[in-house]
Amino acid sequence: MPVAAIPKGRTVRPGRERVLVEFSDNLLKRTDEAASRMEKNRSELIRTAVEQLLNGMEKEKFEKELAAAYVANAQMNLELAEEFAHVDSEGF
Repeated sequence: MPVAAIPKGRTVRPGRERVLVEFSDNLLKRTDEAASRMEKNRSELIRTAVEQLLNGMEKEKFEKELAAAYVANAQMNLELAEEFAHVDSEGF
């Protein structure tokens, strides 16, 4: 953000950008109450919530890709397991 665009009395830390988000009155009240209970300010709570949501979405995508890879390689994995089944029983 250009320095001239920053309102007087407000600073934006390097590496951060100020954004405007609209909340309903009820959502804002609930947000402020939760932030107070968590001993965070509103911005910290919102950042944390957005980060957790995005991390969850990325994790879900990774898990779907991993499941698809297991399905795609199922036959090969079964063949490998059968090929080495005798090794498992050698110790018994």
